[in-house]
Amino acid sequence: MNEERRWTDADILSRVDHTLLAQTATWDEIRELCDDAVKYGTASVCIPPCFVREAREYVGDRMKICTVIGFPNGYAASTVKAFETREALKDGADEIDMVISIGRVKEGHYDAVLQEIRDIKAVCGGHILKVIVETCLLTDEEKIHLCKIVTDAGADYIKTSTGFSTGGATFEDVALFAEHVGPGVKIKAAGGISSMADAEKFIELGADRLGTSRIVRLVKEEA
Repeated sequence: MNEERRWTDADILSRVDHTLLAQTATWDEIRELCDDAVKYGTASVCIPPCFVREAREYVGDRMKICTVIGFPNGYAASTVKAFETREALKDGADEIDMVISIGRVKEGHYDAVLQEIRDIKAVCGGHILKVIVETCLLTDEEKIHLCKIVTDAGADYIKTSTGFSTGGATFEDVALFAEHVGPGVKIKAAGGISSMADAEKFIELGADRLGTSRIVRLVKEEA
């Protein structure tokens, strides 16, 4: 079966942010997530901010650590998101996935959204910033507008979803992002990616990262 595929397991795993963001997540589960991420060569682990310091001490420099800011609703004040980001980086995070204010988008206050992303990127400095726009709550027009906002703000990625709302990543949204993001902005598909075939298709449509808890599990089951 692998011979018929365009992407190997290793290719796909290298694009996975191995994720555990459940409210009930414990340190033992996060530690197991880190062990699997190191073993299978994922791009990072994506974990709650409260575990970043422990995870950094545990994995050292063996694995990139990603965490979430303003998660999952995005309606914290920008100053709060900036503080969360500083603390996460201080604790050892390598990458930041922030949630925008969907209400500001619905109001058409794109300047506020742009400024918030710029502010968080300034805090991130050279660290990767991914901007979660929660596509399931947006119109196509809003998604296209946000592609420009994320590009103009200097963020590194536009990300589809938190996985905590009414829907996750879709092929249509990733294709739309690929058509409209500016140079240098990459795409992260997240939420509901449950098969290797789906993972391959998201990559082929333009996703550079996949936020998922299931791909590593699938590879482990095949072993």
